[in-house]
Amino acid sequence: MSAAARVKPEDFFSADEWRGLTARSNWKGLALVAHCWLVIGLVMLCGARWPVTIPLGVMLIGNRQLGLFILMHDAAHGLLHPNRKINDVVASRFCGSELHLYRPYHLQHHRFVQQTEDPDLVLSAPFPVTRRSLMRKVVRDLTGQTFFKQRFGGLAAHLSAPPPGMTRWSVVVAEARKQRVFLISNGLGFLVFALAGYWWLWVALWLVPMATWLPLVSRLRNIAEHALIVQNSTDPLRHARTTRANLAERMLIAPYWVNYHCEHHMFTQIACWNLPRAHHALTRDGVTARMEMQPGYLAMLRVAAPV
Repeated sequence: MSAAARVKPEDFFSADEWRGLTARSNWKGLALVAHCWLVIGLVMLCGARWPVTIPLGVMLIGNRQLGLFILMHDAAHGLLHPNRKINDVVASRFCGSELHLYRPYHLQHHRFVQQTEDPDLVLSAPFPVTRRSLMRKVVRDLTGQTFFKQRFGGLAAHLSAPPPGMTRWSVVVAEARKQRVFLISNGLGFLVFALAGYWWLWVALWLVPMATWLPLVSRLRNIAEHALIVQNSTDPLRHARTTRANLAERMLIAPYWVNYHCEHHMFTQIACWNLPRAHHALTRDGVTARMEMQPGYLAMLRVAAPV
């Protein structure tokens, strides 16, 4: 297996620039985690006070749920905090419990990005698609079908045809053990909100965003980052795509600078909050003209689903 080609930071930045871009912070990553949960809490308070805001709240919280994953992604690279133990504990407790499983998978993606051995190729391989096909995917996302398939599809399949030596009850028990963190954390969340008299708020502004808007923005992220990228390319400036994002797109689709994905693949040592600085430096030097870029998410969808 041949790893993807790499860039040399010294070919793009001065020594001082590179030191500044890769400097670790004791507080910025932690502040972003706190910011993410603060936004979720404020949106829930608005939903409790003004239920008319719940549809917008579903989109805002679904995007912050993706934001938690993006921060866990930074932690997988050891970028959330310079102390590796703090980095991992904060990510596992407050961003996602599966950091230990995600890290080796994701680092393999980086090593072989857009090469035959890339485990994420399956996410971008179907594109381009027709607009009708894309709309069917969007409908499945927004109606919870994608969430159900990803979270409980295996259980449904095994219940209809239990594996040899297993009963339907043993299938349920095995799946409950596998999903125990998800079930316990969401069960406790529901219980706390129910005891406070707001069980409906947990459903409307945690579970519904998780089952609808989160799958959609996750799909849009995957399309923007790697769809229609040439496989087995030797050009490291075109292994991933950067998509410019306006304020609305950052609030609803692309949290925490996730849209600077080409820069992230070029320079994995740069934390998410410094990716805009790297992008500006590359733009200044004319490098972005050689990179895979799109002016916005709508423009990217037109390319991914042209007819």
